[in-house]
Amino acid sequence: MKYVFGPVPSRRLGQSLGIDTIPFKTCNWNCVYCQLGRTVPLTNKRQQYIPGAEILAEVKQALAERPTDEIDWITFVGSGEPTLHSGLGELIRGVKEFTQLPVAVITNGSLFYLPGVRQDVCTADAVLPSLDAGNASLYRKINRPHPQITFDRLVSGLISIRQEFHGQLWVEVMLVSGLNDTEDALQEIAAILKRVQPDEIHINLPTRPPAESWVHPPDEAGLDRSLAVFGKIAHVVKPARRIFDLSGYESPSEALVGIITRHPVREDDLRLALEKWKPDQVEEALRELAARGQVKVVIRYGKRFWISGLSHFPENNSRGIEPIPRRISPGRPGH
Repeated sequence: MKYVFGPVPSRRLGQSLGIDTIPFKTCNWNCVYCQLGRTVPLTNKRQQYIPGAEILAEVKQALAERPTDEIDWITFVGSGEPTLHSGLGELIRGVKEFTQLPVAVITNGSLFYLPGVRQDVCTADAVLPSLDAGNASLYRKINRPHPQITFDRLVSGLISIRQEFHGQLWVEVMLVSGLNDTEDALQEIAAILKRVQPDEIHINLPTRPPAESWVHPPDEAGLDRSLAVFGKIAHVVKPARRIFDLSGYESPSEALVGIITRHPVREDDLRLALEKWKPDQVEEALRELAARGQVKVVIRYGKRFWISGLSHFPENNSRGIEPIPRRISPGRPGH
């Protein structure tokens, strides 16, 4: 499948069947912590990037092939900013016509200042936007937005979506050590969140490979500060460590591209997910995909992550990007 992937283990939504509505890294932010690397170039153009009928056909096929009790949410998310797809509203309504599963939209929230974008997501069950900074300067430093996406527009959009959207509004705050985990920075974010009034605040950590090698999660003191400042509706979202469902893919190559393009995978998790194929098949698929530039390895936090070959990570990262894979050992980690 080109546009539907998973289910994948989500830190907030259990087993999530993902829907990708845009080409790789089509985004109006260039976040320092992005697991898909740098956004090159930034774009803020809304258009129908992919025919809606093709996306809905794949969703129907995926639901027909998998028991619904193995899927917790259907989630519009993937390789960029989903609200840049101008047909998002039609897609959400279309999905709801043939399933009772709840629908979520994971978004940076930058376009909610536009009434049409707010209307697009109004029929979803949950909307998960981001707020990583409490002032314009820090916003530019962390999220590095398109020039048209100002901090004032971000904040006004979040306030407006809360007033109009009747589902669950869960705001994500990605904490980066030394940037937004200080007392002053957290208090500024909290002041805006008080105006937004989300149902929940999800404190996230950059545990997946960040675009910039200097990005690190906060220490325990930083987490404790954030919980104290944000209050009872906040909680720290722990990383999901479950096996990816690759049963819908016919070959290891198809499975690798389908998952890694949207969701960088730690090498030990990848090993578990690909156990249905022989180790030699997996190794051959990885080598072929790497040789064609479709996948590669980046090292962050001393761990190897498989990422899309289209990803732009800085060349001066802590230990470099490895374009050609080493052998993937069979068996479970530690076995």
